[in-house]
Amino acid sequence: MTREETASYIKHHLTIAGRSDPLFSDDAVELIHLAGRGLPRSVNNIAWQSLIAAFPEEKGIVDESSARVAITETLATE
Repeated sequence: MTREETASYIKHHLTIAGRSDPLFSDDAVELIHLAGRGLPRSVNNIAWQSLIAAFPEEKGIVDESSARVAITETLATE
């Protein structure tokens, strides 16, 4: 997927889950796209881990730092 397709893909899955407003910052989406190489399964795994990383800090938006933590966690288990 391209970067734009990755952003749409994430937004689509959030919409299905009932979230209509943005949940990921543009920087986080960019990192997720790059680390996931545009592959849907990798994007899903990193996005999920990003949500988990943002939760303990009670962040309303998944930001770049949460995405970086997620990338580290996801790549460590591959």
